[in-house]
Amino acid sequence: MVPRPRVLVVITRGEPGGAQRHVLELVRGLGAEVEFHVIVGDDDWLSGEVRPFAQVTVLPTLQRSVDPRADLRTLRALRAAIRDFAPDLVHTHSSKAGVLGRVAARSLGVPTLHTAHAWSFSDGQPPTRVALAVPVEAALGRITDRFIAVSAADEEVALRWHVARPGQVAVIHNGLSDVPERGVPDAAHPVVVMAARMAAPKDHLGLLEAVARVPNLRLRFAGDGPDRPTIEAAVDRLQLRDRVELLGVRDDVPAVLAGAQIAALISRQEGFPLAVLEGMRAGLPVVASDVGGIREAIQDGREGFLVPRGDVVRLCGRLSQLADDPALRRRMGLSARSTWEARFEVSAGLVATRAEYAKLINNGHPATDYRETRTAEP
Repeated sequence: MVPRPRVLVVITRGEPGGAQRHVLELVRGLGAEVEFHVIVGDDDWLSGEVRPFAQVTVLPTLQRSVDPRADLRTLRALRAAIRDFAPDLVHTHSSKAGVLGRVAARSLGVPTLHTAHAWSFSDGQPPTRVALAVPVEAALGRITDRFIAVSAADEEVALRWHVARPGQVAVIHNGLSDVPERGVPDAAHPVVVMAARMAAPKDHLGLLEAVARVPNLRLRFAGDGPDRPTIEAAVDRLQLRDRVELLGVRDDVPAVLAGAQIAALISRQEGFPLAVLEGMRAGLPVVASDVGGIREAIQDGREGFLVPRGDVVRLCGRLSQLADDPALRRRMGLSARSTWEARFEVSAGLVATRAEYAKLINNGHPATDYRETRTAEP
């Protein structure tokens, strides 16, 4: 019997977020075919969720901030983990894990695959950040075997900045498993839900400003993060305590959405966010910023509305339109659910990712052949 191929997954943080939930879907969905080992920088939500399906190592020195001594220790630990686990492939997610994981893998001759959930130099990022990130990512692109972009928009950005070569990127949209919970978009007294971490690039304040101008609308935020004090202050400043609820981190987002009539994701920069897909899966109209790959899921006026980045006036108008028209909410919610079923159920993405693994693992030959012929560590 041929052993399952081994894939080492490296991700920086374990907090509940889009990249972390993507990793969970991947490990849970492919665990019968692939032996996974997940390395994450903290013992948070992700480590607990993936333990039933994969070996997990928490590596505390793997952090977002730049710390040369900690980064060197992390690099050494990653090299040790690669030697011990003997993976056929290293699959990295997020910026810092993407840097150190790919360097460690290349130094030991292991193929690398990097999933870009949103580039650090995407449209909407500060010019100074772009200027710093592009040279680093371009250098890393030369030691990366393959990229997965979660949207065509992210592929375009990578090619435009010469971070990836034509033909080096596979576009595989994020997907979600189905759940039984459904929203009732045409119910009275409409509620908007935005499920997102309270930190940049999310624009909770813009949504608050818009909701303040639509008196027949209530708002619930699911999530937490460093911007929470600023958001709480804005709720008080706008006198919205009777219409806005801050729910904190929730592990029952489908149930939260089932109690809503509109899903929202207002942001200044995105890849292909799961929050939009969650709203579609729940059968709700989605109001979202027209950034990143969101328009690859939402057609303006069909599954919901797209609004320009930072345009509170347009956002207010679209929310008011939905708040006043239950039939429109119902029609858009049905379209959103139908589009999710046809295009964004998780199985299609899993099949495509498994095909990428096969391309990289000894050019599709069995994993045992690859491990037997791998060149010894220099």
